[in-house]
Amino acid sequence: MLAARLVETGKFIVLERRDLDAIKNEQALVGGGITVGADTILVGSITQFGRQHEGKVGFLNSQARQVASATVEIRLVESHTGQAFFSTTGSGSATTATSEVAGFGSQAAYDSTLNDKAISAAISDLMTNVMQKLAQRQWSTDILSVQNGDVMISGGTREGLQIGDRLSVARRGKLIVSRQTGLPIELPAQPLATIQVQGFFGSEDAEGARAIVIAGKIEGNIEELTVTSPTS
Repeated sequence: MLAARLVETGKFIVLERRDLDAIKNEQALVGGGITVGADTILVGSITQFGRQHEGKVGFLNSQARQVASATVEIRLVESHTGQAFFSTTGSGSATTATSEVAGFGSQAAYDSTLNDKAISAAISDLMTNVMQKLAQRQWSTDILSVQNGDVMISGGTREGLQIGDRLSVARRGKLIVSRQTGLPIELPAQPLATIQVQGFFGSEDAEGARAIVIAGKIEGNIEELTVTSPTS
C-alpha cells in the first residue's frame, strides 16, 4: 500500500524487492548486467492491530459496529551507509455499523475488508511525514558519461530539473567507519566543477540530462563523482 501511494505522487521511482529479483532473473537469462540502485530503503511493519465489536441496545432498537484499528511504523534507511535517519508512526481505524429496530434490520457478517481499510488509514496518517522527510533530502545523481565536452547525468524533468539549471559536481568523500560509534561516516566531498543543464534525453522512467561545464574541471573516475542540487 505504501509503495502504491509513493508511486501515485509521481515524485519517486519505487523499486520493490520482488521487482528487483525479477529483473536479476531476466538479466541472468539474457546475459545482461544493469544495476538498479536506490537512494533510500523503506523498512516497516504493522506494530499493532486489533478488532472489536461495540454495541448499544435500547428498548425497541439496537446498534452494533465492528471496529478495526492498526498502527504502522516506517523507518527510512540511507542505502549508501545502511544507517536509519528517520522513523515515523501512523495509526488508523475503520468501522462498519448495523442497526435493528423492533426486530427488523441488517445483520453484519465478519467484514475482512476492514483490516485493509484500517491499515490504509494508518499509512495515510504517516504519508505526510514520509513525504516531507524525503523532500528535505538533498537531491543528487550520478554522471553517466563525459563526451566531447557534454556531461550526461541521470535525471530530468521528473526530478525537477530545467534547462539552465546549475548543478555542482564533486568527488565523493571516503566512507570511514567511526571507532567511537561503529557507524559509517562519509567525509566531506571535494568540489570539482559547476555544470549547466542544456537538454534532456531518454524516457520518462529513465530520463537523462545533457549539461556543459561552466566552471572548474571534471576529471578522474566518474563513478566516484556526484552531482547535487542547483547551486545559488
